[in-house]
Amino acid sequence: MKSDSMKLGREKAPHRSLLKALGLTDREIERPIIGVVNSQNEIVPGHMHLDQVAEAVKAGIRIAGGTPIEFPTIAVCDGIAMNHIGMKYSLASRELIADSVEVMALAHAFDGLVFIPNCDKVVPGMLMAAARLNLPSIFVSGGPMLPGRFKGKNVSLTNMFEAVGAVSAGRMTEEEMGELEDAACPGCGSCSGMFTANTMNCLTEVLGMALPGNGTIPAVDAARIRLAKDTGCMVMELLEKDIRPLDILSAEAFVNGVTADMALGGSTNTVLHLPAIAHETGFELNLDLFDSIGRKTPHLCKLAPAGEHFIRDLNEAGGIQAVLSVLNEGGYLKSNALTVTGRTVKENLREVSVLDSSVIRPLDNPYSSDGGLAILRGNLAPLGAVVKKAAVDPEMLTHRGPARVFEDEETAVAAITGGKINPGDIIVIRGEGPKGGPGMPEMLTPTAAVAGMGLDRSVALITDGRFSGATRGASIGHISPEAVEGGPIGLLREGDIISIDIPANKLDVELSDQELAARRGVWQAPEEKIKTGYLARYASMVSSADKGAVFNKT
Repeated sequence: MKSDSMKLGREKAPHRSLLKALGLTDREIERPIIGVVNSQNEIVPGHMHLDQVAEAVKAGIRIAGGTPIEFPTIAVCDGIAMNHIGMKYSLASRELIADSVEVMALAHAFDGLVFIPNCDKVVPGMLMAAARLNLPSIFVSGGPMLPGRFKGKNVSLTNMFEAVGAVSAGRMTEEEMGELEDAACPGCGSCSGMFTANTMNCLTEVLGMALPGNGTIPAVDAARIRLAKDTGCMVMELLEKDIRPLDILSAEAFVNGVTADMALGGSTNTVLHLPAIAHETGFELNLDLFDSIGRKTPHLCKLAPAGEHFIRDLNEAGGIQAVLSVLNEGGYLKSNALTVTGRTVKENLREVSVLDSSVIRPLDNPYSSDGGLAILRGNLAPLGAVVKKAAVDPEMLTHRGPARVFEDEETAVAAITGGKINPGDIIVIRGEGPKGGPGMPEMLTPTAAVAGMGLDRSVALITDGRFSGATRGASIGHISPEAVEGGPIGLLREGDIISIDIPANKLDVELSDQELAARRGVWQAPEEKIKTGYLARYASMVSSADKGAVFNKT
């Protein structure tokens, strides 16, 4: 056992003394020592209940003969961090999470790890750490929040952000917004639609790193606690059988992850996170693979913000395993990929069926014959951009209009809510990429303001930043290269005509190569926005969005 290096032999008597200072007995020290990585805190609603999940995990580890020892890592709530400096830290926290887990796990010689994430960057950060460390590891999330109820309808955080624009447009009163504020987020869990957190928890299950149910069992269900106990027991089996993350996170697993992502119409942030996780395994997951898989994978589920169904509905329809069963029926999966159950994907699906075909559509009745995400390229995005096609109104799948250029999110929001954006306009927010932001902040506030103002069927938004999984509409992000690196988005001028053709995977500005070259010749790199602290270091090390915004090797 790896922990033998800190507990066996005469020279390790001081180490054993310190372990006994924790209250551990000789019998506990002799057993495999399992790290329980808990991202609980009291500021993130998706994480406030994770101590209860951790206690269940530890109970499972003890049942199966191990000794659990818990340690923490950080978590940022993207909703609370939105539209102020806090959002610059969200994506950047992913690398800190991976690094901090590496430090704790190797400094203390754990034999295996159980990861307890829930929100946004915590899930991929922990998956990156699991791949890097390659210790027997398994995940159990805190589970999704239930949808709120307002005026007889299910609602979520998306509705709350859109309410701000609706009030500005006179389509909702301040009193109604206050009532919605009380109802939209009814309790613990990751926000209730197919936003980034739930997308990544679902894809952790698809990748094979979590037990069935991880992505969809509601946070408040007793089944979530039982799942956590089973997860604690299962890590001991993984240790006994020497099944490690790199046995599971194969090229086939990532193909399955992208395939399920396209069928679910997940968050565009997966196009950052899956490549970053794959990078830790040595597998290059590039935009071409997203593109090729997206073109042939049917879109089977339309979950909020793209549709009326929520994660609870997906769970009641059979969950992620039911989605995989439909994809496997059509031959879309690499079904021999190994999972933490010790069985293959195909073996896990033997007794699985869809319980509600209105939530998980059959292969002969998909929402579309291609996936819910699309990769766009053209002279405005030579290295690629991404859009959640599943959440775009059909009227906006193709669009041509004048650029309304903004150098930051705040001035764009002021223009939107101030009635200065006209139907047909294409809002451009630049200088918000991984380096330029820095930290590639999410743009839920402007996209929600557009929807709240009733412009989502006539106005598009493009950025070298990124969008929340809660975003809907013709919102195109991750434009690469970003403005600060001299990308074409940085050369745009007010009134330039932009052409969007999502079905053809095209994003262009109607300028000649000669005009773009002339503008590039006089372009000057903007001054760094933040010059000290972690974000300054982050900006100096981070790669472009098309590479997953991973750190460049030094």
